[in-house]
Amino acid sequence: MTDDILVDIQDLHFQYDGRPVLQGINMQIPRGKVVAIMGGSGCGKTTLLRCIGGQLKPTGGSVRLESHQVCKMSEAELYRLRRRMGMLFQFGALFTDLSVFDNVAFPLREHTNLSEEMIRDLVLMKLEAVGLRGAHALMPGSLSGGMARRVALARAVALDPMLIMYDEPFTGLDPIALGVIGRLIRTLNDALGATSIMVTHDIQESLLIVDYIYFLNGGKVVAQGTPDEIRASTDPFVHQFVHAEPDGPVHFDYPAPSVLQDFLPGGAHARAA
Repeated sequence: MTDDILVDIQDLHFQYDGRPVLQGINMQIPRGKVVAIMGGSGCGKTTLLRCIGGQLKPTGGSVRLESHQVCKMSEAELYRLRRRMGMLFQFGALFTDLSVFDNVAFPLREHTNLSEEMIRDLVLMKLEAVGLRGAHALMPGSLSGGMARRVALARAVALDPMLIMYDEPFTGLDPIALGVIGRLIRTLNDALGATSIMVTHDIQESLLIVDYIYFLNGGKVVAQGTPDEIRASTDPFVHQFVHAEPDGPVHFDYPAPSVLQDFLPGGAHARAA
């Protein structure tokens, strides 16, 4: 793996109870870039993130983060490596019984021996970066969806991680909040010199902020490219996804017998009855 590649995924396989979820994934995530992983629901996007973070161990293949073989690390080694990772969970996943300040301070208190005075300054700096320094004393229940997502983003970058992972960062946001979060993801990635991997369904916002896109379908990489390449793609799957078309390689209807077979006298349902 070359020095400009932070995450190298080779022939990755994963199964849930014998059901294939990832089937030979190959990806390379360059340092300093924002890379999106897209695809329909259930195609393995979040599972892939969990393999990268070491939460799940694949049934085949490898995930290398810098010089670390994530799949072969012990729990203690993974715990140390995760100090250099940030994670923004779907819907933010803030601790509801902790204030905004304490949510952002949590990873600093968990992973460092910094004084409370230093933690205070760092937390307020991170909240300032997402425009919420004035909200430090609020509880999560008092926040709008967009504000909660910004607090979660401040928490994700509290330790200045080398790798930030986002699981559906735009879900449930109004257009204004969505645009704000998108710009923050790009700005913070560049300001920190970090690398970001973003699982998302929001194709239009992602095309504005990412450097590269991988499309998954059926547990495999079926297309990839820069935003300009994706916009110009004639691949049927990419075209259907980008333009939100109901008909294409991804079918709206779940496989079923023909309508005539099910509803005419003597059909499958009649025989079953």
